[in-house]
Amino acid sequence: MFLTAGIIQTALETGLIYGLVALSLFISFTILNVCDLSTDGCYTLGCAVGALVTLSGHPVLAVFASIAAGVLSGFITGILQTTFRVQSILAGIIVNTGLYTVNLAVMGFKSNIAIFGTPTVFSLWKGLSDGAFWQEWSALILLLLLAALLVLVLHFFLGTRLGLSIRATGDSSPMVRASSINPGFMIVVGLCISGGLTGLAGSLIGQYNKMSDINLGTGMVTIALASLIIGQTFSNRSIHMLWKLVSVLIGSMLYRFIISLALRLNVPTEAFKLVSALIVAVAIAAPQLRALLSIQRKRSAELRARAQRKGK
Repeated sequence: MFLTAGIIQTALETGLIYGLVALSLFISFTILNVCDLSTDGCYTLGCAVGALVTLSGHPVLAVFASIAAGVLSGFITGILQTTFRVQSILAGIIVNTGLYTVNLAVMGFKSNIAIFGTPTVFSLWKGLSDGAFWQEWSALILLLLLAALLVLVLHFFLGTRLGLSIRATGDSSPMVRASSINPGFMIVVGLCISGGLTGLAGSLIGQYNKMSDINLGTGMVTIALASLIIGQTFSNRSIHMLWKLVSVLIGSMLYRFIISLALRLNVPTEAFKLVSALIVAVAIAAPQLRALLSIQRKRSAELRARAQRKGK
């Protein structure tokens, strides 16, 4: 078979984990209108911190430690932007560059850490039942439940006063300032939430793969952006925030399916970054291409109608 059940299962599982990074980019890029390039380093930070705490025998605590590390990364990025007036792109680059050394230090200045033979949240969850179905699909069930919980929490939060203020900050910072709301504070809070989601994804991928690598987060911004843009094709005409959040996860899983197809077509792993870039380019250009095709069809119809009138 071209796509086996195992390949589909892996695509869904990794797609849900990457979907958390896409959700973080949804908050920073789509809602706050901030270009946060610290995602690569923050993702690796979450993985490194999670691996270290998991090795100490506390896999559940590792998840929360990674979230806290991600929140701290987002806080620093936000402070650079709001307090020190550093441009968002430059602030992300500064934090991402600094995190490389921080991540190395967390891993004891080793390029990778293996956590084989150590309990993880996936193994603990898997041990809750001995059924054959549970043993095979437990990781996917856990990730689905976690993703659903996060989507519901984010949907509720974005509907609160604070969440609406964050959304308004991305739409119009001067309007928010005129309403006696501090836009700088809203940006910091939004980036903290974004960093926490990225750190969580890093911890989960580390426990899923049972290792942490210093280069794990390289290109994560591109992957998350591809997932986000693919997901937005399903929600462009929707005004419901819940569907927008769900579509981000759908886009992430579709992205992983595309990568799985590339693997089955024997595309070299060295070309995956190029594949990701092409996916992003096609997804971004798709609406404009559709508009151009629509205009071309209208022009062709007009030309045919003119030709028919002249023929009469």
